[in-house]
Amino acid sequence: MTAQQQLKIGINPISWANDDLPALGGDTPLETILREGKEIGFQGFELGGKFPSEPKALGEVLGQHGLELVSGWYSSGLAHRDVEAEIEAIRPHCRLLAENGARVLVYGEVAGSIQSQRVPLIERPRFHNDAAWQAYAEKLDRLAAFTLSQGVRLAYHHHMGAYVESPEDIARLLALTSPDVGLLFDAGHCYMGGGDPLSVLQQHIDRVCHVHFKDVRKDVVQLARNNQWSFPDCILNGTFTVPGDGDIDFSALLKVLVAAGYSGWLVVEAEQDPAVAPAYEYAKKGYDHLRQLVAQATA
Repeated sequence: MTAQQQLKIGINPISWANDDLPALGGDTPLETILREGKEIGFQGFELGGKFPSEPKALGEVLGQHGLELVSGWYSSGLAHRDVEAEIEAIRPHCRLLAENGARVLVYGEVAGSIQSQRVPLIERPRFHNDAAWQAYAEKLDRLAAFTLSQGVRLAYHHHMGAYVESPEDIARLLALTSPDVGLLFDAGHCYMGGGDPLSVLQQHIDRVCHVHFKDVRKDVVQLARNNQWSFPDCILNGTFTVPGDGDIDFSALLKVLVAAGYSGWLVVEAEQDPAVAPAYEYAKKGYDHLRQLVAQATA
């Protein structure tokens, strides 16, 4: 690792509380989430629904625990509306992130998405022709140029149940857009979406600006595919877990990132039911595993 590279280990609060499925940890206070995350050793958090949405208040809450802001998910409807409206809608989120030191914006396309619905994933939305793909890419380029002008690079999150899910979708999107559109590489969504995480990461490493290290249980993934589960079904039945508890080789992924000079956050993220997979226990398991891998990869 070069002197300029810096890898930080952060976490998404979804291990404690799931915004899309409030029954999963919805009663867990933000204070508990931040205190436990800091105690485990994480340097920062991504945003969740319990965090303040005003820049100064957010900075104060994180500062009380000595934590940094990693980034924050933005739910976009760009696929179904014009870019001018999306620019105005995203402006406050850019400010919230930039004023608290975040350098990337987690972009989630939720127009037409079924990620929070009990609908089989096979029924996700798709762009059905070249013109639709091109129109979307042109709007995305304009939006990404705007977020960059505000101090945060758009990190596109390929996601189950959305327009960009499969490795073919990822490749097509990146081929049609400018480097202003960064890629959020999510190992778990990549595998669940039909890709080999190592191959996909190697193919698009030059566009990766943010990383989610989510693990999968391959036997449960197979059940999900065979039984046409929805995304909530996948969560409730344990498809995902933290690094080191599933079947993805994160050591190989980390070697690719380090060799390419990646500098930024490695985010532990796993949608699970905290009643089944206790948040503190699993967050610590993910942190310990990742910290060990980082030490080995950068030695």
